[in-house]
Amino acid sequence: MYNGLGSDLSSLSRLSDAQSRSISAENFKGEKGKGGMATEGTGAYPASDLGGLGWKVSPSIVLQPGELFEIADIEGPGAIKHIWITSGGTGRDTIIRFYWDNCEYPSVECPIGDFFANAFLPIHIPINSLAVCNNSVRGFNCYWEMPFRKHCKITLENVGPKRAYHYYQIDYILTEIPDDCAYFFAQFRRENPVKYKTDYTIIDNIKGKGHYVGTYMTWGANNNGWWGEGEIKFFMDGDDKFPTICGTGTEDYFCGAYCFMENDRYLDYSTAYSGFYPVRYEKEAQGQQRFSMYRWHITDPVRFEKDLRVTMQALGWRSNTKYLALQDDVSSVAYWYQTLPFNKFPTLPTYEFLEII
Repeated sequence: MYNGLGSDLSSLSRLSDAQSRSISAENFKGEKGKGGMATEGTGAYPASDLGGLGWKVSPSIVLQPGELFEIADIEGPGAIKHIWITSGGTGRDTIIRFYWDNCEYPSVECPIGDFFANAFLPIHIPINSLAVCNNSVRGFNCYWEMPFRKHCKITLENVGPKRAYHYYQIDYILTEIPDDCAYFFAQFRRENPVKYKTDYTIIDNIKGKGHYVGTYMTWGANNNGWWGEGEIKFFMDGDDKFPTICGTGTEDYFCGAYCFMENDRYLDYSTAYSGFYPVRYEKEAQGQQRFSMYRWHITDPVRFEKDLRVTMQALGWRSNTKYLALQDDVSSVAYWYQTLPFNKFPTLPTYEFLEII
């Protein structure tokens, strides 16, 4: 019997014993037949004249500064199939974390905007891809399939100075998980600025067997010229000084070409597997060049047996046609699947360092 994993057009006709469930502020535990029963919540006053239960009494949660809230507590086996969230804060005032099978440390730890490839809130960056969609306005959607065998926990933490509203829906199935299914991971990093003549590290210290499936990157240019001449490098399974996989340029890795430009103007795009967006500020005083880009390795995952490290060079041009090692503001989210156990992530920076100014 089909277990409900790997859903696509070719599998839609197949019957399955998988059980569909969904968690939201209207059903915090995703219990069968228990949705819309809230008597208290952010919609209590608007619903007060309608009488009875079921009238959108608890559509959202409010996180005060420093508050952490568990938005999912699921007994497995099962798999997350889709997540929708809209955030009332900035892209980096709320941290989202995922914990698989009662692990002490999170396998996903990212500012919420970066996880959904939209770090520059309140600016809305439209994305229309297979793994992530950002729809009008601030409608964050994630379609990464995330299997777990024993337990899934997801939390939101407000690390910013203001309260933040969050509306969310977590759609999942309860089903048996095959032995060859790995766990989903996502890790955020930022260097501001990148150290001179040093490659930016997207991810390192990955130990285990798995495959790398995506990169989201933001880039704040500190020079007036072209900033994306650097190469991405995948060091895997014992590679030391030189990588097994090496790219040819930043825009090339994100599936663009020739500086993302035509007639000296950046051209944005959003496709199933890759996208690029120049952040355009309304006020000239906010005119520093900043960019948002993603690359999903859905059809071409980078597979590793024992270990993985991924880096990106920060390179521009000097006036004498030689490369310029840049010291830009670069941040990223690496997405991958791997086996358990895993190495603990580096400590996430404080909000003051995360904030984009």
